[in-house]
Amino acid sequence: MVVAASIVMALQTIVARNVDPSQPAVVTVGFMHAGTANNVIASTAKLELSVRSFSAEVRALLKKRITELAETQAASYGGKAIVDYIEGYPVVVNSDDETDFAVQVARELVGDDKVVAQTNILMGSEDFAFMLQKRSGTFLRIGNGVGEDGCMVHNPHYDFNDRNLSVGAAFWTRLAERYLSR
Repeated sequence: MVVAASIVMALQTIVARNVDPSQPAVVTVGFMHAGTANNVIASTAKLELSVRSFSAEVRALLKKRITELAETQAASYGGKAIVDYIEGYPVVVNSDDETDFAVQVARELVGDDKVVAQTNILMGSEDFAFMLQKRSGTFLRIGNGVGEDGCMVHNPHYDFNDRNLSVGAAFWTRLAERYLSR
């Protein structure tokens, strides 16, 4: 448990001590499990992390530093860390032409004042990023808004705004029609 706790603390220094401050990055230990009883010293521990960055280079650096820190921190206590690093979701990179087209269609449908062409970048993970690695396209949000708790999605308290269904259906229909008429 002490070794695992030490590794957690060391991992929390990676972004601050290794990543250019102008580059967004996150290393989060979201899961830690060790032991089976409060009066027995655990012989193993398991940590699970979430790693986020908008740069492939920063992601590579984070992977390298996570592995180095876990292994050396465990060794400093006479232990051993085995890092099974699984690459997560890639960064969502929209194609310019498809994004411009989708924004134009949205403006036609709901008006300029209701379309935000560029929002702040988000650290969320999105499986559509895999599609965008193979084909040009754009990932967009159709204006469902923020929930009562201030969160947009992936939250147990999030409540989808059903009134947005008709706008979303109209957008996708118009997008397909305009695309096919090109």
